[in-house]
Amino acid sequence: MTGMVALYIFMLAAFTGYEVISRVPVILHTPLMSGSNFVHGIVLVGAMVALGAARTPLEKVIGVIGVLLAAGNAVGGYVVTERMLEMFKASGARRKPPGTH
Repeated sequence: MTGMVALYIFMLAAFTGYEVISRVPVILHTPLMSGSNFVHGIVLVGAMVALGAARTPLEKVIGVIGVLLAAGNAVGGYVVTERMLEMFKASGARRKPPGTH
């Protein structure tokens, strides 16, 4: 694959991703992201496979950066999920049982 084709695919994917994400309502964003945490793990595995296939020093540096970013993405997804679940626990604890004043 030539560099221009790879750049074109990258630009097309970035534009498509932006358009899809920008149309998600705010109220659905966190549940959708927490439900897709498995994707972050797949990205991390793919980055590790790419790093394992790296031969030149530049490929290795790019691979390490990819693994670090993918790991941060995976951890961030679980942090957001944990915060979201804590919000639901806190709101449930404040409710009074039915029939009490």
